[in-house]
Amino acid sequence: MGIAESNKMKTGTAAPDFSLPGVDGKTYSLKDFSETALIVFFSCNHCPYVQAYEDRVIELQKEFQGKARFIAINSNDATSHPDDSFDNMKARARQRNFNFLYLRDESQDVARAYGGTHTPHLFVFDQERKLAYTGRIDDNWQEPDKVTKRYLKDALTALTQGRRPAEAETFAIGCTIKWKN
Repeated sequence: MGIAESNKMKTGTAAPDFSLPGVDGKTYSLKDFSETALIVFFSCNHCPYVQAYEDRVIELQKEFQGKARFIAINSNDATSHPDDSFDNMKARARQRNFNFLYLRDESQDVARAYGGTHTPHLFVFDQERKLAYTGRIDDNWQEPDKVTKRYLKDALTALTQGRRPAEAETFAIGCTIKWKN
């Protein structure tokens, strides 16, 4: 666990395309989404940071339904972390009733293309699919009732109102992505 020293992708960068299988049995790429904002975030099953944020992500997807689309991507090595296997991803999505997409990046190429370092690590893109915000969800992963800075919600509110986010970059915090040897 730790904090990313820097986010590789800079604001204004175009979203790298992908073609990844989802737990719903479909394959997705960037062209499949038309919402004003697209949130690509690196996730997994086992990380306590991700688990702590799941309810907040579900609530934000509800709040911004039709305006923003959340896409969780699990790039972790399932050999060293079997909890993150595709079958276990399907089970977790069902168990937690995810209202966002949960995709598998088996090759880890998408995580590399985005510069993902942690779970969760967010990349928020505007309508033109240019990076508008990257980093963390908020300032208190452990105690939702003590959050004082809602970085992701503020970014989504700005984008869906036709403005740029006031804060474009924070440091991602969470478990590191589990890379293959």
